[in-house]
Amino acid sequence: MILQLHNRYRVVGGEERVVEDLSWLIPQHLGEEVQLLQRDSGAMSSRQAAKGLLAGGLRPAEVRAAVQRRGARVVHAHNVNPSFGWRSLAAARDAGARVVLHLHNYRLVCAVGTCFTRGEDCTRCHGHNTSPGVRLNCRGGSRAESAVYGAGLSLWQDKLAAQVDAFVVPSAFALARLRELGAPLGDRAHVIASVQREFAEKSRAAAGDYVLAVGRLSREKGFADVIAACRRAGLPLVIAGDGPQRNELHGLAAGSKHIRFTGQVSSGELAELRAGAAVAVVPSRYAEILPLAALEAMAAGLPVVAARAGGLADSVPAEGLYEPRDIAGLALRLQELWADETAGQRALAAARAIAAPEQIAARLRAVYG
Repeated sequence: MILQLHNRYRVVGGEERVVEDLSWLIPQHLGEEVQLLQRDSGAMSSRQAAKGLLAGGLRPAEVRAAVQRRGARVVHAHNVNPSFGWRSLAAARDAGARVVLHLHNYRLVCAVGTCFTRGEDCTRCHGHNTSPGVRLNCRGGSRAESAVYGAGLSLWQDKLAAQVDAFVVPSAFALARLRELGAPLGDRAHVIASVQREFAEKSRAAAGDYVLAVGRLSREKGFADVIAACRRAGLPLVIAGDGPQRNELHGLAAGSKHIRFTGQVSSGELAELRAGAAVAVVPSRYAEILPLAALEAMAAGLPVVAARAGGLADSVPAEGLYEPRDIAGLALRLQELWADETAGQRALAAARAIAAPEQIAARLRAVYG
């Protein structure tokens, strides 16, 4: 039995999707039972979160009991901050489970997990030295919050890594960046992309009639760039998602009849949006580990235009890549791949090679032992 651990974020995102997808994959393709022990940051006070970070985790006995009660041979942990911490992983090992830590971001070293601050890519923090993140207040809240996060990461980084039998990272770029940041991975890291449950039979991009951009509406995601590029190229745009930059982006789109915001959508609604798109775009301004938006669009048979940033360059076909923040280059790529079913077929083939269930299951089987 595989027990997944995850501390949900206050704003639900891609990690929650990965947890759900693995809960499907493990019984379907590995033939093992899977259960989830989950905590929610939205239900925690700032004081509780600070206590968890500085103490190295809360209530580790709950994890130990879950492993023993459910007979878990592997604990597959995802986000462990602020409430699980190293103590929960140690409790899992003490109870006899193999521990796998899935690094969806750079949070072993970076307090915000994205290596993005002040509008640019950032690798100032390194190893135990998280003081640049505190000085720059990268989290954007109070100085006290930044100090707590910086201290928690620095204090327990080695303790956390010491409880891990294997790390999983979503892309080769992510692994290289984590090593550059001084994360204590040793030789235990495995590159495994996020599984895709469904793949289109073929591309139907020729029938699409808009550019589709999906994700959290925040500066590092680059939605302002795609608004400017679609205006320049004269292409209609649909943006699906919500986030802190929502009002600013609505302002940038004001006066255009060809830019539509859907807000947060369900997975079914998102599938419908992809079915009606001519091309998808992932306009990240920072070194993305590998956003689900790109893989999902490729699996749907859409040609994908993406910034040459982080793991995107490892996975998106080269014909769709442009330099981050290059509005003219983005507009040109969108025009070139608009409704191009041949490019959609190439993207679909690339997604199958990277993220087909049987591929991911085989790699996970090796990691689980």
